[in-house]
Amino acid sequence: MASDDKVAMSTSNPNKLPLRQPSLPWRMTSSVVMGLTAALSRGFLYGFNSVEVTGLERFLDVLDKRKDAEKRQRGLITVSNHISVMDDPIMWGVLPLRYAFNPSNHRWGLGAHDICFKNKLLGSFFSSGQVLPTHRSQHSPNGGLFQPTVPQAIRLLSSQPFISPKMELPEEPQDVPDPFTSGGLTFTTTGTDRYVAPSAYSKNRHSWVHVFPEACVHQHPKMLLRYFKWGVSRMILESEPVPDVLPIFIDGTQRIMPEDRGWPRFLPRFAVRFRVAFGDLLDAEEAFGDLRARWRDLVRKERKTLAMGELTDNLKFGEEAVGLRIEVARRVRDEILKVRRSMGYPDDDGPGFELAETWAREPSKDRFKSNVDDSLVNKRD
Repeated sequence: MASDDKVAMSTSNPNKLPLRQPSLPWRMTSSVVMGLTAALSRGFLYGFNSVEVTGLERFLDVLDKRKDAEKRQRGLITVSNHISVMDDPIMWGVLPLRYAFNPSNHRWGLGAHDICFKNKLLGSFFSSGQVLPTHRSQHSPNGGLFQPTVPQAIRLLSSQPFISPKMELPEEPQDVPDPFTSGGLTFTTTGTDRYVAPSAYSKNRHSWVHVFPEACVHQHPKMLLRYFKWGVSRMILESEPVPDVLPIFIDGTQRIMPEDRGWPRFLPRFAVRFRVAFGDLLDAEEAFGDLRARWRDLVRKERKTLAMGELTDNLKFGEEAVGLRIEVARRVRDEILKVRRSMGYPDDDGPGFELAETWAREPSKDRFKSNVDDSLVNKRD
């Protein structure tokens, strides 16, 4: 999926949309990669550490109801804090192995392009592991909220068709072609690379996408949260229908891969206490319905037919659009704080910690000790 030789993944006509599913060899490769990764994660967690899981049966019940891809009615977004470079895949090691070898009912994640897709081998591995190539603004001019990977996540959470047959295509060529407006089955993140668009396959409808909204490793002794970036806001506002949202809180991987670890930095530490709590599945319509209604009103005011994930400048940068994203991110953050509270952590977040401007005074480095909350931050890995 990460290179041209992976583009022909389907046994169907490659010029006809929608395709049902990738080819059998690709599905087998994905099952092996995800299954073995989960087995190693589970073995490491339960073999060398103490593990405490809350709400697992509730979460497994959610997954069991989504097992048949044809019967899914909506996508699933899981959101959690981000406390180490190994949160994913280690956190999924608590799932029984029978879930690991079924990629169609496992998470899609967003992985750093400069790490996970730096060469063809790594790109193929992470693509098989259902990771979408994501640029980070600090390391790439192609990063940001409106990069092509975000529409891919939105479409994975939704169902086809993503485009109206009466849609008027833009007269001027776009910098980054869209797979459903340009007629292809691939997308590019830079204008020169090429990846299969996983949302082109109908069996990927209403998928599960996991998001770390803090978008960087944040290690604080009191498990405080940073502000949440707005990618998750776009997924909740723009996916159709509204996806289910389930908050998760993890604690322990910051001791497995502490940011101040010495040599050898690449080796995980063990004999730690790992805790994960799965929250309740939100009534997404109740939690975000008012904001989605205001978003739909904004879209209608544009008087233009847009493909799913396509935005006008006003929908990108307009004051009301920005305000809606801020409020969605705040509500998602509040739900994770509820799960954190259930694990016994106090509500010690400082005033304004949910706002981007609070953290704007941090240094523009890859790794540093924050001058906002004295946490250890890693924006490199």
